[in-house]
Amino acid sequence: MGDTYQTVKVAAVQAASVFLDREGSTAKACSLIREAGRNGAQVIGFPEGFIPAHPIWYHHHAATGAIANRLAVELFKNAVEIPGPEIEALCAAAREASAYVVIGVCEKLPRTLGTMFNSQVFIGPDGTFLGKHQKIMPTVGERLVHMGGFGDTLHAFPTSFGPMSGLICGENSNPLAIFAMTAEGSRIHVMSWPNHFPTSGDPMRNRVSIDSQAFAQMSKAFVVSACGTVDEDVIRKLQASPEGEKFLRSADCCGGSVIVAPNSRIIAGPMGAEEGILYANCNIELGINMKLRHDFAGHYNRPDIFQLQVNRNIPQIYTIAGVEEKPALPGSDGAVTPGLKRRHALASPPKQLPPAASAPKAHGGARSAPKRVRRKKAN
Repeated sequence: MGDTYQTVKVAAVQAASVFLDREGSTAKACSLIREAGRNGAQVIGFPEGFIPAHPIWYHHHAATGAIANRLAVELFKNAVEIPGPEIEALCAAAREASAYVVIGVCEKLPRTLGTMFNSQVFIGPDGTFLGKHQKIMPTVGERLVHMGGFGDTLHAFPTSFGPMSGLICGENSNPLAIFAMTAEGSRIHVMSWPNHFPTSGDPMRNRVSIDSQAFAQMSKAFVVSACGTVDEDVIRKLQASPEGEKFLRSADCCGGSVIVAPNSRIIAGPMGAEEGILYANCNIELGINMKLRHDFAGHYNRPDIFQLQVNRNIPQIYTIAGVEEKPALPGSDGAVTPGLKRRHALASPPKQLPPAASAPKAHGGARSAPKRVRRKKAN
């Protein structure tokens, strides 16, 4: 009878965040997850930075200006901690929908006042938090608020239908990142895209279609591209110039969600600038047909010529050595707060004396006391 490969119904959510509102964006995401689940979606992809927003203000305001700084502070105040209540709510929605969910969030380090990552969160249909991917290199204005992730989050995730991967925006045109996901055997790949690209560039929808089809051609995976869009609330809060407002209201500036098959054909979309959910059925067996032709991480490669190494080590910028481990200091409320684990040097075991230096033993096996030798005085 042989192996069987299922058909998976996927969904690309195209929607605007509740701009810089963590709780509002989370509630909207959960509602969209439940809607897609009711319509039979087994994989649901969301745009980049959906909770609470993507920093698109840098396309409209000076990076060091008052408006950009104020919005950046609001971004941090509304960023998501992992784990945290927003992740718990998303997991509950995924469990209710019985679907895998990949959603973009602005992640901040817990218990800090700085450092954010542009991340994708992966959740299983049973509501399990599977892990995250942190964008390895922030793009354009993102560099002002986001830190690049490390290789520990650059990998595919196991699912009931095989490996599933995700990358964020410009990563989806990074040849080495594409090959890494191809080598991981990705069968369904989720691309998360922002609300729009810089006003000076080509419309985002052009790049989305090109990158989605190119990724499918190289990886032989189904590609779910979920794009953000804007609404009147976003336009109002951005405080863009009249020219910027005209751009944001253009049907070409945002949206463009699309779903592509392993043969590079578009099977759903592209969408316009409207909010909505795009669906498609993905027959995983089609990937076999295409890999018989090109398997770039298998028979259609030359490992004696081409090799890629991914470093999954996390660099440590702060460690403590040479001190004994101490208990965490009590917090202001008297409770013990989690402290940093201190690294301390291990003491070397005492060296054993060589046999020649050992004390003499009595015939009975017991250790005898050393004999005193009296010296005679000279006359």
